[in-house]
Amino acid sequence: MSTEQEVVNVEPNGIAIVPAPPVRASVTGLADGKRVEIHVPARHNDLLRRLLAVINRDVALYQIWCSANVNATERLGMSDHGPVHMQIVANIAIKLLRMLVAAGATPSIIRDYGLTEKEAEVVVLLGALFHDTGMAIHRSDHETYSLIVAQHHLPRILESVCGEPERTALLYEILHTIISHRAGGKPLTLEAGVVRVADALDMSQGRSRIPYEAGQINIHSVSAAAIERVAILPGTTKPVRIVITMLNSAGIFQLDELLKDKLHGSGLESYMEVEAMIEGETEKRLIDVVKF
Repeated sequence: MSTEQEVVNVEPNGIAIVPAPPVRASVTGLADGKRVEIHVPARHNDLLRRLLAVINRDVALYQIWCSANVNATERLGMSDHGPVHMQIVANIAIKLLRMLVAAGATPSIIRDYGLTEKEAEVVVLLGALFHDTGMAIHRSDHETYSLIVAQHHLPRILESVCGEPERTALLYEILHTIISHRAGGKPLTLEAGVVRVADALDMSQGRSRIPYEAGQINIHSVSAAAIERVAILPGTTKPVRIVITMLNSAGIFQLDELLKDKLHGSGLESYMEVEAMIEGETEKRLIDVVKF
């Protein structure tokens, strides 16, 4: 039975339910279909395991992601900002944080609060999962709206991993990561810098964070489609090496307008090197390799 049929047949108290629109692969308006569960490597962090169990049972939070995606993809014609984006950014952020810590970087939650790497990963995970929730309200100033959404929902989620005063400290560190991912945001913590850069790195195969109108041929859409793969590897001159494979040189626009802006001022500049290259021979080469 299709999702649409299931909605039509539900008639509590004799009230007819208005048929739902057909479900697209990119977005589900209501969180009543097959859910995307959030998974990150958590074997060595019991706090993350407990958090993930709570998050994957939280119907309200999942609906917020779906509603954010309705605004982004259905109403504005933008790229995905729903559960899939949250899953990707969360995994990138956890990976980046662990690579930086292995290279000697100290998370701010350790330096300033005397907590541990486990709590630092909690901050990064929840910052990644809540950074775009304000899109459920509006795209404009969505980073600020995300703070409102997070303040409403995070306290109950954090109850699963800690008590006071740690819970309040973690809450406001997470809020800082959320607001710091906006354009021109200046993270004051390592964790916020990680979430900011992780958000930008969800750009492969048309998943650009730069808004563009679907169906239009312009530098935004062409450059988004030019990004084939993003790899996060151990670096040579710096601890982390980001390797971006492009199908053509239009992808340079993504690097200049998105990744470079997110990396600049993130606090991670000294830890990360970025290299972009064109794969294939589909065009006259304007560049071979771009590094910054």
